[in-house]
Amino acid sequence: MIESPGRPAEPRLSGFLNSVGQLAMTALEMAHTRLELAFLELQEGLESLVSLVLWGAIAVLAAFMGLLFGGLALIFAFWDTHRILVAVLLMVGFLLLATLAAWAALAKVQLQRNLFGATLGELAKDRTIVGPVP
Repeated sequence: MIESPGRPAEPRLSGFLNSVGQLAMTALEMAHTRLELAFLELQEGLESLVSLVLWGAIAVLAAFMGLLFGGLALIFAFWDTHRILVAVLLMVGFLLLATLAAWAALAKVQLQRNLFGATLGELAKDRTIVGPVP
């Protein structure tokens, strides 16, 4: 095929446009995959959070009821002799328990895994594959 000086060759332009189109589709598919991964991680995180809150609320309610009735039983047992002392000791014990529980909950929150760790890792891999962007 003989090219005229003022006109580019059609097959080269068509091949270039096909390459650009394929590159755009690949980038779009990569973005779609990363978004699917991010939403999957978000869904898993929300399901875990709902489960944690539900079971935590049940545990707190059951513990509260058990401690309340146990404390009342102790106060009634010492009603005639040391009811004030028993009530104060129970209060101090419950405050210590609440402090320990708050400390343990804070430690668990600090140790919890990163919610979008896998997504961020995949994006970092993509960035190293693509190379530095000018």
